[in-house]
Amino acid sequence: MGRDMMTSFLVRFAIALSCLTASAVAPAGAQQVAQPAAAASTDVSLQAPSAAQAAAAPTATTPSATAAPSAESGARGGKAVATGLDELSPLGMFLKADTVVKAVMIALALASVASWTILIAKSMEFSVLRRRLVAALRKLSSAKSLAEAQLALGQGKREGKNVAAVLLQAAISEARLSAGLNSDEGIKERAASSFIEIVRAEARRVRVGMGLLATVGAISPFVGLFGTVWGIMNSFIGISKSQTTNLAVVAPGIAEALLATAIGLAAAIPAVIIYNHFSRVTKGYLELVNRASGATGRLLSRDLDRSHSSIHARAAE
Repeated sequence: MGRDMMTSFLVRFAIALSCLTASAVAPAGAQQVAQPAAAASTDVSLQAPSAAQAAAAPTATTPSATAAPSAESGARGGKAVATGLDELSPLGMFLKADTVVKAVMIALALASVASWTILIAKSMEFSVLRRRLVAALRKLSSAKSLAEAQLALGQGKREGKNVAAVLLQAAISEARLSAGLNSDEGIKERAASSFIEIVRAEARRVRVGMGLLATVGAISPFVGLFGTVWGIMNSFIGISKSQTTNLAVVAPGIAEALLATAIGLAAAIPAVIIYNHFSRVTKGYLELVNRASGATGRLLSRDLDRSHSSIHARAAE
């Protein structure tokens, strides 16, 4: 019994001693291991950059590298948006359109330019014609004979180059050709017939360009609609080929087609307005021409009455 207790005590003492020995040897071993490792690290640092620096460099460059792709992707996104907006601008849609749609747009643009050109040209023309005709009407109203009116209008001067001077010249020519005839009514009828022809010729002359305005105003919407139908047809063909109904794929073609209709309306609406405007202006101008025709006819009638009164006076003497 006592021998067993002694044995257990010795075992426990041996275990405790071994633990103390192990705890004392472990720090020394760690120092011995650390010294060669430090030496090895010193040698490696002398030969090449430290691993810490190598690791720090990627770590330091990682944010900038991350920021660079993000900035580049942002720039690409901005360029993509700008490119999309350029493609959806009127000029971009025109350049991307089909050949037939382009031809329609160009034709409608030329028609619109022609309408505005007619507006400017005929506005200047009617302004000059109306001013000259009003001045000629005053002179015809104040004249007492055809000869006096002819002198007042001034043949060969700029003021004489109007329809009133033409009417006056026709009346004088008819009076000379009918000299010696006793039928005053016949002279007046022939002069009135000449006046009607002159008035009609003047009406045809001042209406030059009105037919083009009427044509542009009438057919431009339908021409634009033709371009739209053609463009939408091509868009549907493109959809079938691409096998997608994505709006980004469908929208540009439809927008190009609708641009043709917009240009057609932009050409037709001003043309109709300009045509109606000049219809009213032409009507007012032709009323002045008719007044000049009546004033010239009255002067011819006065000359005929004077000639007959002078003949009767001579016969009485």
